[in-house]
Amino acid sequence: MAEAALCVRSSRELWTILLGRSALREPAQIEAELDRHWEKLHQGLTYYKPGLDEEKSLQILQCYLQEDYRGTRNSLKSVLQDERQSQALLLKIADFYFEERVCLLRCVLLLLTYFQDERHPYKAEYASCVNKLEKDLVANYKSQFENLFKAEAPTWETHGNLMTERQISRWFRQCLREQSLLLEILFLYYAYFEMSPTDLLSFTKLFKEQGFGLRQTNRHLVDKSMDPLVDRIGYFSSLILVEGMDIDFLHKCALEDCTDQHQFYSTPEEMDQLLLTLGDIPHHGPVLLSWVLLRHTLKPNESSPVVRKIGNTALQLGVFKYLSTMLQGLGVSGNNCTASTAKMCIYGLLSFVITSFEEETLGSPQHLIDAACEVLSAPSLAELFWEMRPNMGLGMILDSAVGMFPHKTGPLLQLLTALLSNKSTVKKVYTFLDKMSFYTEVYKQKPNEIISKDDETLWRRQIPKLLYPLGSGQTNLRMPQGVLGQVVMAGEQGYVVRWDYSYSAWTLFTCEVEMLLHVVSTADVIAHCERVKPILDLVHKIISTDWTVSDCLLPLTSRIYMLLQRLTSVINPPVAVIASCVNCLIVLAARNPGKVWSSLHHTGFLPFASSPLTSMAQSISAEGMKAGNYGNLLVQIEQPRGEYAVTIAFLRLITTLVKGQLGSTQNKGLIPCVLLVLKEMLPTYHKWRYNTYGVRERIGCLILELVHAILNLSPEGEDAGSTPTLQSLCIYSLANTEAGQAVVNIMGVGVDTIDMVLAAQPSSGGTEGPEQILIQTVKLAFSVTNNVIRLKPPSDVASPLEQALTQHGGHGNNLIAVLAKYIYHKHDPALPRLAIQLLKRLATVAPMSVYACLGSDAAAIRDAFLTRLQSRTEDMRIKVMILEFLTVAVETQPGLIELFLNLEVKDGSEGSKEFLLGEWSCLQVVLDLIDSKQQGKYWCPPLLQRAALAFLLALWQDRRDSAISVLRTKDKFWENLTTPLFGTLPSPSEMTEYCVLETCAFVMKIIGLEIYYVVSGSLEPSLKDALQRFSSGRRYEYWSQYVKALVAHISETEEEGVRSFPETQMLISAWRMLLILSTSHSDVMQLTEESVKLKLFMDVLDGTKAALLVPRSLPCLRLGSMMATLLLILLKQWRSVVATAPDILTPLALVLESVLQADQQLMERTKAKVFSALISVLQIQGLNEIPQLPQLLLCVCDTVKDEALALMDSTHHLAPPGDTPEDRDSMETDSPRCLQKDQRDGVCVLALHLAKELCRVDEDGEHWVSVMRQVPVLPSVLSALELSLRLRQNLFFSEASLHLLLTLARTPQGAAAVAGAGLIQSICLPLLSVYEVSSNGGSQVSFSRKAQDSPCWPGVYRLCMSLMESLLKTLRYNFINEALDFVGVHQERILQCLNAVRTVQSLVCLDEADHTVGFLLQLSSFCKEWQFHLPKLLRDVQVNLCYLCQTCTYLLHSKKMLHHYLQAKNGEALPPGPLARPQRVAAALLTQHTAKEAADGGEREEAEQKGLLTVQCSLLKILSKALAALQRFTPDCCQILLDQVRPYPHAVRLSFSAPAFDPDVPPSFGTLLGTINVALSMLGEIEKKKEPASLNIASLASPDEIQALKSLLMFTMENGFYVLTSQATRCLKDPSIVPRDKQRLKQELSSELSTLLSALYRHFRRGSPSSPASSQSKTPGPKGSHEGQEPIIQLVQAFVRLVQR
Repeated sequence: MAEAALCVRSSRELWTILLGRSALREPAQIEAELDRHWEKLHQGLTYYKPGLDEEKSLQILQCYLQEDYRGTRNSLKSVLQDERQSQALLLKIADFYFEERVCLLRCVLLLLTYFQDERHPYKAEYASCVNKLEKDLVANYKSQFENLFKAEAPTWETHGNLMTERQISRWFRQCLREQSLLLEILFLYYAYFEMSPTDLLSFTKLFKEQGFGLRQTNRHLVDKSMDPLVDRIGYFSSLILVEGMDIDFLHKCALEDCTDQHQFYSTPEEMDQLLLTLGDIPHHGPVLLSWVLLRHTLKPNESSPVVRKIGNTALQLGVFKYLSTMLQGLGVSGNNCTASTAKMCIYGLLSFVITSFEEETLGSPQHLIDAACEVLSAPSLAELFWEMRPNMGLGMILDSAVGMFPHKTGPLLQLLTALLSNKSTVKKVYTFLDKMSFYTEVYKQKPNEIISKDDETLWRRQIPKLLYPLGSGQTNLRMPQGVLGQVVMAGEQGYVVRWDYSYSAWTLFTCEVEMLLHVVSTADVIAHCERVKPILDLVHKIISTDWTVSDCLLPLTSRIYMLLQRLTSVINPPVAVIASCVNCLIVLAARNPGKVWSSLHHTGFLPFASSPLTSMAQSISAEGMKAGNYGNLLVQIEQPRGEYAVTIAFLRLITTLVKGQLGSTQNKGLIPCVLLVLKEMLPTYHKWRYNTYGVRERIGCLILELVHAILNLSPEGEDAGSTPTLQSLCIYSLANTEAGQAVVNIMGVGVDTIDMVLAAQPSSGGTEGPEQILIQTVKLAFSVTNNVIRLKPPSDVASPLEQALTQHGGHGNNLIAVLAKYIYHKHDPALPRLAIQLLKRLATVAPMSVYACLGSDAAAIRDAFLTRLQSRTEDMRIKVMILEFLTVAVETQPGLIELFLNLEVKDGSEGSKEFLLGEWSCLQVVLDLIDSKQQGKYWCPPLLQRAALAFLLALWQDRRDSAISVLRTKDKFWENLTTPLFGTLPSPSEMTEYCVLETCAFVMKIIGLEIYYVVSGSLEPSLKDALQRFSSGRRYEYWSQYVKALVAHISETEEEGVRSFPETQMLISAWRMLLILSTSHSDVMQLTEESVKLKLFMDVLDGTKAALLVPRSLPCLRLGSMMATLLLILLKQWRSVVATAPDILTPLALVLESVLQADQQLMERTKAKVFSALISVLQIQGLNEIPQLPQLLLCVCDTVKDEALALMDSTHHLAPPGDTPEDRDSMETDSPRCLQKDQRDGVCVLALHLAKELCRVDEDGEHWVSVMRQVPVLPSVLSALELSLRLRQNLFFSEASLHLLLTLARTPQGAAAVAGAGLIQSICLPLLSVYEVSSNGGSQVSFSRKAQDSPCWPGVYRLCMSLMESLLKTLRYNFINEALDFVGVHQERILQCLNAVRTVQSLVCLDEADHTVGFLLQLSSFCKEWQFHLPKLLRDVQVNLCYLCQTCTYLLHSKKMLHHYLQAKNGEALPPGPLARPQRVAAALLTQHTAKEAADGGEREEAEQKGLLTVQCSLLKILSKALAALQRFTPDCCQILLDQVRPYPHAVRLSFSAPAFDPDVPPSFGTLLGTINVALSMLGEIEKKKEPASLNIASLASPDEIQALKSLLMFTMENGFYVLTSQATRCLKDPSIVPRDKQRLKQELSSELSTLLSALYRHFRRGSPSSPASSQSKTPGPKGSHEGQEPIIQLVQAFVRLVQR
C-alpha cells in the first residue's frame, strides 16, 4: 500500500491541520507542524519558484497523486501513455497547484488572524510563528504582490497548446485571487504592526500605479465573474493605507495634545502631492479622508487649502456610502476576523472624523448613519460605544438622530439596532428609549394653540394634545399644557420644533403600530410601514439578544399577530414589514412555541386544513387544505419579484415551532404548512426566479433543516394513532412523492460541482458564503435520507425513493457512485462522513450491490477510502465511519468487501488455497490500528481502535474464512488483538472513554468465536499462549471484578450510567459469552481451578444482586436480566462449584423479593430466571435448613396465587364457557399452547416448581402450613387447575401444579391440606376432558408412543393417578371415599389401560399402567369398602389384573417375541434407557438418535438391548404391583383353613398350561407358576458372568440398578408364591371342585413347586438378599435369615407338605 506519510506535506493538508480539522490537535503538534513548514510560510509564493524546479514539481505531483488523483496506480500508467488523458491530467495537476498556492496564503492569513486572540487554543503557537515571520513578511509579500500584478498572462505561444483561452482566464482568476489574499495578509499585519512613513509612501505609489486593482496588467482578461476579486483588491488597498496612517493613535495624540509623537508628524510634501492626484475612483475616498484628518490634526495651519481640496474630493467620491458598501462586501463573503478588523479600522476613522468636523459638512446624514451601523456590527464595538462620552465620536451621530426623533424614527432606530450586541447593551438601549426627553415635530405653519416669543425661537403649548388620533381607551401619548418647544429650524418649508417633553419611546412605538393597524387599507399605509419596520427590527434584535426584556415589550409583540393578519390580506402587501413580523415571531416561538402557535393559528397567515385530517392519502393529496395568506403571497408577490424575505422567515418559523416540541394536536395543525413545503416548495424551489445570488441555496437549506427537525422529533411528541403525524407525513412524502426525488437531486450535486463552487469564491474561507450553504444543504440531504430509510415502515415493495437511490445508471451516474465519490471532498470533513453514513445505511437495507454500482471506478474509490483511512492526519471521525461502513459491508456486500479485503491466492500445493494480503487491502490498515505499539498515539485514538476491532469481529461473525486464515497466522496478531484485555481500565466512576469497554468486548467475542469454531488442537499457539497468560495473570478474576463494578456503577449512578449503558451492555454480553464458552472448553480457556470458578460465580451473583436489588431504571433491569441469565447457566454447568459455594440463597432471596415488587411486564423474564436459579440452588446444594425459608415461601406462594388467578382470567378470556376443544385423540398429542402466560419457563410454572422444592425442604411442615394459611395458594391453584383440565389448556401449569400437590401429599399434614382444599372436586370430573373428547360421548383411547418426559395431557392424567395413590397411601380411610369416587369416574380408562399393555408396549403406555396399578394396589387394601360401593368394578379390576399378570409374564418370558412386538408396533428400534427409572426416558426419539449414531453393529445391538431391558423393567414393575394387589384380593391362608372361602372368588383357572398371549385364554395356575419361573430365571441371568459374545443384564446396568432389580424380582416371586398357595388352598378347600381335580392340582403343584424350591435353594446359597417386601408378607419371619429360613421358602415348604399328604 502507498505510504501514509509523505516527506513533504501539502499546503492544503497544513491548512486543514491549522484549522483543527485533522487528527493533530494538541498544541505541541501544531507547533511542530509550524516549525517544520516555517520556511515555506516565510517564503510565501516564492516557495514555488517561477517555472517550478524539478524538486518542487515532484512534490506537487506526489501531493496530487496522494490527495486528489481519482484513479488507481495501474490506471495512472495508462493515462500517461494516452496523450489526451495525460493532457487532462496535467490540467488537473495545475488546478491542484493553484489550490496549493492559495492554501499556503490561507495558512499565513490564519496565523495573523488568531495570533493575538486569547480565546484561540493555538494562540501561543501562532504568535511564536508570526514573531519569526514578522521581519521579512512585508517585503516578501509586497514583492510577490508586485510580481503578480506585473506578470504577463501566459499564451499558447509561450506555454504551448494547452494554454487555451479558458486556461488563460483560469490563470488570471488565480492571479487576482492571490493578489487579494496577499493584500488581506498585509492588511491584517498592519492591524497589529506599525507602518513607517516610507512604507506608506511606497504602498500609496504602488496602489496608485495599479489603480487600486483596476489597472491590472492583464485587465483585458477581466470578466464579470472576476469583479468581486477586483473589488476586494481595491478594498484591501484602501484599508492598508488607512490602517497605515494609524488614525487610532492620531486620535489619542489629539486628545492628549501630543501630536508630535505621531509617526507622520513630519510627513514629506510628496505625499500631499501624490494624494492630490487621487480622486478618480471610489477606492480613493477613505484614503483621502484619512489623510485630511491626519494633516488637519497634526498641522492645522499649514495645509488648510490642501486639506480642503482633498476633503472635498473625498466627499465627492461618496466616501461614507463607499465605506458601507466595502464593509458589507467584506462581511458577506470574507473571513469574519478580517471584516471585524476592517470595521475596527473604519470605526476609528469615523469617530475621529465626526469629532473633528461638523456633521453638516460631511454630506448625506443617512450615508453617515449607514456606515456607522456597518461599523458597529463588529463584536465589542457596541460596548465600546456605550463606554465613550456621548458628545464625542459616533455618539454625536446618535445625538443628531435623537434630535430629529420621532419626526424621523428610522435613523435613531437603525443606530440603536446596530448598538445591540449583548445583554448589557440591551439594557442600555431599552433604558435610553424608555426615558426620552425631547419630542421633535414638523409644522408647515404655526398652530393656533401655540404662544411664541417675538423671535419665534421658543414655543409654548396652551392646551394639552393627544399625539396620535386613536380612539379613547387605546394606548396614546398626551403632551400636557405649558410644554416649551424650541424652534430648531424655521423657513419656507415650515418649522422644526423640539418639545421639552419626557415620555417613553416604547409607548410611542405601540402607538405607531396601532396607527398602522388603523391605516392598513388606506394610501398612508406605505409611509406608516416605513416608520414601523425599524421598530419591528429593533424589537427582533432586542429579544434575540436578551429574552428577559420580552415581557416589557409585550404591548408591541402582542400586536404583531393582528399586524400580520391585516398586512397579508391587503392587495399589495408590504413584504418587508411582514418579514420583520415573522422574524419577531421566530424568536418568540423559540421560547414559547405553544403560545405563538395558538395566537398565529387564528391570523390566517399560515396554511390550514378546512376539514379534519383522517388519513395519509387525504393528507398527501392536500384535499381540503388552504394555502393561507402566506401561500398567496408566495405565488402572487414573491415568486414574480424574485425576492423571498417572507419565505425565508416562514421556513425558519415553522422549523422553530417543530423544534419546540408542541403537543400532538398542535403538530397536526402544522401538517398543512409542512405539506405546502413538501409539495409546492421542495420539488420546485430550484426553478423559481431569483434576483440575488445565494438565496436559492439558502431556501433549499432551510427546507431541509425543517424536514430534518421533523424527522428528529422524539416519539413523545407524536401520538401513535390512525391519523398521520408530522413525522409519518414527512417520511411518506419523501419516500413516495417528488419531494424525495428533489432530495436525491440535491445529493446528486456531486463532489466536482461543490469543489468548483468553492474554487470560484473570492473570499479567504468564510462560514456563511453560498458555497458553505450548498455544502450544508447536501449534508442535510444525506441526514434526511438516512433518517427516512431508518424510520420508514417496513414494506415488501421498494419505495420510489429507494428505487431512485439504488437504480443502476450508465457510466457510473447512479447515486451510489456519486455518494462514494464524496470521499474526494477535502474542505469539510463532515460531508464525506455523512455520505459514507448514508452508504452504510443503504448497504444495510437496500437489495443491491454497491460494488456493481461503483462500476469501473470501484478500485479507485477503494484506494481513496483506504488512503484517507491510513492517513495519520485525517479527521478521526471519517476513519471511524469508513470502518463502520466496511463492518456493515462484511455481512451485506460480499462483492464490495472482497474488493476491500484485496486477498491474493498464493501459489501452493494443489487442493489447498493460501491467501496473502494484497497491496490495497484494508486488513493491513486494520492490523496497524490494533498494533499494541500504536496504542495511545494521536493517529490511533480509542474510538478508532474500537471501530477496527468491530470490523474484525464482523469478519469472524460472518465466517470470512479467507480473511480469517490470513489474520490468524499473522505475526503477533493474537498478541496485539488481546492486548486490551491485559490493560488496567479506569474505575467505572472515573471512566471517560466508554468505547474502550466495547473494544474489550469485541476482543472477547473474537476469541470466543475462534475457540468455538476451531478444533482445540488446531488453535494458533500464540492464541493458546495468550489464554495461558490470561489465566496465569489472574485476568479472569480482574474482568469478573470489573464487570461486577460496572453493573454496580450503573445501578448506583442512574443518569451517568445511562450514558455508558450500550458499551456496558456490550461488555457484559461478551464476558457472558466467554464464561458460557468456558463451561464447555475449560481446558482450552485455562479455566479449570475450582477456586477461580467460585470467585467468578460469586461475582456474577453479586452483579445480579446489584442490578436487581433496587431496580431503578430500564438499563438496570436489562443488565440484571443479562446477569441473571449468566447466573442460571453457570448454576447448571458448574454444579460442583455451586455445591461448595457459600450462602447463595440469601442474595437470591433478596433479589426475588425486589423483582417481585418491580414492574410486571418489564420483569417477567427476569423473574423467571431468578425462580429458576433458586430451584437449581436448592437441587444442587440439597439444603436441609434454610434460614430464609419462611420469607421465601411467603414470596413464592404469593406469586403462585397471583399468577394462578391471572392465568384463570386470561383462560376465561380466551376460552369462554361453552367452548369445547376440537375433537382430538386423547392420548396422542399435546394441545397447542395458545396462551402466552402458560410457558414451560414462565413465572407461574417456575414458581410452582420452586414452591415444590421449598416444601420438600420443609418436610415437617413447620413453615409452609402457616404460610398457606396466610396466603390462599391451594384454592387458587386448584381453581386454576380445574379450569385448565376442563378446557384442556395450560398444560405446563397443570403439570407443575400437580407436582407441587404430589410433593405436599407425601406428608400427613400436606395430604390433609391438599384433600381438605377440595382436590377431588378440582380434578375428578375435569380430568375426563383430558382424554374424553369424542363427539359421540364415548371414550376414545389410543396410547401414544411419545416419550413420557415431554409435557402432554396423558402425563397430566398419570400425575393425577400418582397424586391419588399418594393421598390414599398417606390418608388411608380419610380419603377412601374420594378414591372410590375417582376410580368410579375413570373406571373405563383404568380398565382400558390394564388391557392396553397387551397391544401397546410403549413406555408411555407402560408408565400409565404402572401408575394405574400402583393406585389400585393402594385401593386393594380397602376391599370391603370397594366391594360395598363398586362391586362390579372390583370384579372387573380383579379379572383384568389377572390378565395383566398373564400378559406381562408372557412378554417377559419371551424376549424375542417382545422384541418383535416392539418393532412391529413402534416401527423403529427399541427405546433405550436407565434401569432404575425407566419412566424418565425419552424412548422413541432417543432410540432413533442412539441407533443412527451407532458407529457399528455392536453399538446398535447394545442400544437395542438396553431399550429392551428398559421395557422389561417396566413390565416387571407392573407385574410386581399387580401381583401385590392380587395378593390382597386373594383370601388369607389362615382364613381358608378356617373354611372362610365363600367371600373370595376364584382368581385363576385350574389349568397348568404356559402363560398365553391370547386374550381368550384365561389366567391359570400355569400363569402364576410361569410368573415365578420368569422371575427366577431373570435372577439367574443377573448372576451370570459377562460373556464376550453376548450381552446380558449385568453387562448393561450399574451395580445399584442391578441391586434394585434383584429386590424387585424377589418381591415379584414372593407375591407370586403367595397368590399361588392362597388360590391352591382355596381350591383344595372348595367343596364344589371334584376330588379328581384336587388330586391333579396336588400332583402338579407338588412337582412344580419342588423344582422351584430346588432352584431357590441354589439361588440363596449364592447369597442373594431377601426381598425388601418380605416384611410385608403375611408369613412372619425375620428379615435376612439364612438358607432354608427365608419366610417365602418356609411358606412353600409348608404348602408342599400339605399337598403331598
